[in-house]
Amino acid sequence: MFEITQHQKQYQTYVLTDASTDSLLEVVPERGGIITRWRVQGREILYLDAERFARPEMSIRGGIPILFPICGNLPDNTYTYQGQQYTLKQHGFARDLPWEVTNSQTNNDSASLTLVLNSNEQTRTVYPFDFQVEFTYEFKGNWLGIWQRFVNRSSAPMPFSTGLHPYFQVSDKTDLKFEIPATQFQNQITKEMHAFSGNFDFELEELDLAFRPLSNQKATVSDNAQRLQLTWSSNYYGTLVFWTIKGKDYYCLEPWTAPRNALNTGTDLIYIEPGGEAQTWVNLDITST
Repeated sequence: MFEITQHQKQYQTYVLTDASTDSLLEVVPERGGIITRWRVQGREILYLDAERFARPEMSIRGGIPILFPICGNLPDNTYTYQGQQYTLKQHGFARDLPWEVTNSQTNNDSASLTLVLNSNEQTRTVYPFDFQVEFTYEFKGNWLGIWQRFVNRSSAPMPFSTGLHPYFQVSDKTDLKFEIPATQFQNQITKEMHAFSGNFDFELEELDLAFRPLSNQKATVSDNAQRLQLTWSSNYYGTLVFWTIKGKDYYCLEPWTAPRNALNTGTDLIYIEPGGEAQTWVNLDITST
């Protein structure tokens, strides 16, 4: 029923398939450990800008990029730790670095792939900690589980935030219906706070909205045009960001453990003691409506 195969395209690509439901998951470890494709019962769930993906110098727009050790950007891309200033670009470095596959397995219930990113000389120049980040993608039918483990190998407590930046394919954004467990959001462009009515103005050129605090760890998006519903659930993630650009066939619903600039403000940062670890998870379910 479940199978994992490898294909050499521009990058080595791992393909997890569930033949019984015509579903598959594609992962490209060397391009930031990213999920590039998720098909559920023959329907493509994710958007991918193939031209940007093919160019390593460009950030990817599409799939499910990994955000670590920050979510969003910092003022002037800088933060201060123990009196020293560091430069760290938007969303951190995990989405740009090659990851290593450490395990792949199938059983009667699912297929899974585990990838690891270790600190190195390059990461320590912008983030002065020794760490290991482990992601396991577990896949079956219409369900995707993303299990994350963060280990601090430094001699000091390690602060970080993490998140995902999934790009969901959409044909008509006005056919989307959102249930987000928050009563307000911050417009991250204007910095203004607004009450949330359940609707968005898709005539605006760009929507970049941060929902927090969340009353629970579950949100749904119903796509009436495609007759499917996406359900997101997690632990630890206290911020949901909705982002889209007018005229583009995608929307992003991004779970973040902390808001923008958390390395400077300390808001909702996760701290791991030396030798310790933290585990987070995100589940995505697709159902037909």
